[in-house]
Amino acid sequence: MKKISAIICAYNEEKTIKEVVTTVCGYFFDEVIVVNDGSTDATAKILSELLFLPSLKYIALPENKGKGYAMATGIENSTGEIIVFIDADLSNLKEEHFEQLITPVFSNEADMVLGQATETLINYKINPFKSFTGERALLKQDVLTILEEMRTSKFGVETLINLHYQAQEKKVKYVMLEGLKHPTKFDKASTKSKAIKEFVLEGHQIALALFNNFNLITKIARNQINKF
Repeated sequence: MKKISAIICAYNEEKTIKEVVTTVCGYFFDEVIVVNDGSTDATAKILSELLFLPSLKYIALPENKGKGYAMATGIENSTGEIIVFIDADLSNLKEEHFEQLITPVFSNEADMVLGQATETLINYKINPFKSFTGERALLKQDVLTILEEMRTSKFGVETLINLHYQAQEKKVKYVMLEGLKHPTKFDKASTKSKAIKEFVLEGHQIALALFNNFNLITKIARNQINKF
């Protein structure tokens, strides 16, 4: 049996972190790694009260290093062969969602599974940003070679992983996570201007990930050309 590690990276998620962590720890994961990425709200306090959960492994970063760094840290400290990433700001997370993510990888049907929450601002059926989802399952061995790049990619980390898988011609499957709610930045930010600022910053980091990994884009294009 392949061991499965769940990784939850959190930065200032005091409103949802308890529900997410307790739900994930209630499933059959061999370990649940929570990386607190230098949160300045009550996230650390809430997590300290959950340390009794038997499968929980808690890692606290002294300062905010970015999503990519936190994800790479989680992978480094994991023991599972299958990694499942779960965002810390979800609502209505259910056992069936984990099964949808894990089963295709476990059965060798897919190399990576991307889960799209259906309760989002943009219709999930036509969402152009679905490849940026934080809900994904993959084999640990497939991302070990890009850990250093992940560390510095910040919000561009999903873009980096996606490019890596496309360049390697890995099989990627999308699944709809029915009923799962993922808030927008407008839901979470205290003001509209702050939400827009966070959107711009995230877009910049995604653009940097594309620019810094032009070699992968070139390889993807070459793979496509060779198919004709």
